[in-house]
Amino acid sequence: MRIGEVAAASGVTTKALRFYEERGLLPQADRATNGYRDYPEDTIVRLEFIRRSQVAGLTLAEILDILQIRDAGTAPCGHVRDQLAEHLTNLDRHIAELTALRETVAGLHGTAAAGDPAQCNAEVICSYL
Repeated sequence: MRIGEVAAASGVTTKALRFYEERGLLPQADRATNGYRDYPEDTIVRLEFIRRSQVAGLTLAEILDILQIRDAGTAPCGHVRDQLAEHLTNLDRHIAELTALRETVAGLHGTAAAGDPAQCNAEVICSYL
């Protein structure tokens, strides 16, 4: 498949395809005699996997690790499970941090909403913070 055909079939831009190829996410495409890239049919499946992985929050480096395991002939599902567990832990931590931050900001906003800006002390820049 030529690069334009892959782009049309996958919804991935030709620029992204070239980028993925440069980063190793896609194997080097064969070149036709005219120099055009010629991708194998399974490129679409690989691109769909990359997209699903990105939606799940995996980085391109993590996706590359998974693809390299698969390309070496091993099913990467155990590795993917471990990556997802790590991401879940990180998400839970981030949610807890954001929840605490929200409570702090809500408290500050409550104080600010009850205050009178005209009474603000310029020496402390803003007494709401």
